[in-house]
Amino acid sequence: MAGGMKVMETFGSNTFNADAMKQKLPKAVYLSLQETIRRGTKLDHSIANEVAHAVKEWALAKGATHFCHWFQPQTGLTAEKHDAFLTFDDEGQPMERFSGAQLIQSEPDASSFPSGGMRTTFEARG
Repeated sequence: MAGGMKVMETFGSNTFNADAMKQKLPKAVYLSLQETIRRGTKLDHSIANEVAHAVKEWALAKGATHFCHWFQPQTGLTAEKHDAFLTFDDEGQPMERFSGAQLIQSEPDASSFPSGGMRTTFEARG
């Protein structure tokens, strides 16, 4: 790469990694999130909004306008669902939003199960 950036200088630079988390999250939330990652458990709903806000602010600062949920459906392939940070308030004014509920999003499964037909994104058939 004559005159350009080297791969190792840019690889992962657009990832909300541990360094970004440490900079953007309150210490207690950062530690809780790191423990969640280490254990491979579900995100604690009590910190989801703070994590979502930090991710949104970090992403917007990098010029992002959309986010996606990337998952591996039970078909063995990969898939993703794109959404925009842009939404509208009750008066129709544009605003940027990314909530804890969106971070922990589930997908409709088009069923009539008592659960309301919702399942976690990674369980989607694609």
